[in-house]
Amino acid sequence: MVLRLVEAIDVYLAGTVMLIFGMGLYGLFISNVPPGVPPVLDRALKGSSLFGMFSLKERPKWMKISSLDELKTKVGHVIVMILLVKMFERSKMVVIATGLDLLSYSVCIFLSSASLYILHNLHKSE
Repeated sequence: MVLRLVEAIDVYLAGTVMLIFGMGLYGLFISNVPPGVPPVLDRALKGSSLFGMFSLKERPKWMKISSLDELKTKVGHVIVMILLVKMFERSKMVVIATGLDLLSYSVCIFLSSASLYILHNLHKSE
């Protein structure tokens, strides 16, 4: 049951990477909307609904991408999350038999948590 949930989270994060990458490339190279333009003039929002049921009034704040570096940063964050979910999925199958196994497992959890914390604090102002 838990492994199915972890797999579902992994698929969701992979879809998020594709969404951010696709919308970012569209916003940077195709629509060419300057950052100060009102949402009414944003071509990406026109026709962005599922059969007219979910129309967007404006882009979410986390989808406003103004440079290629910002796009790489956002995609990188989601990729790190995918790696952490994969690590969690693999760790459910690890057999802990000795104290060294437990120490290695603890260090792995600590390093992954520390990397996520550092990554979050590096881009806190953005």
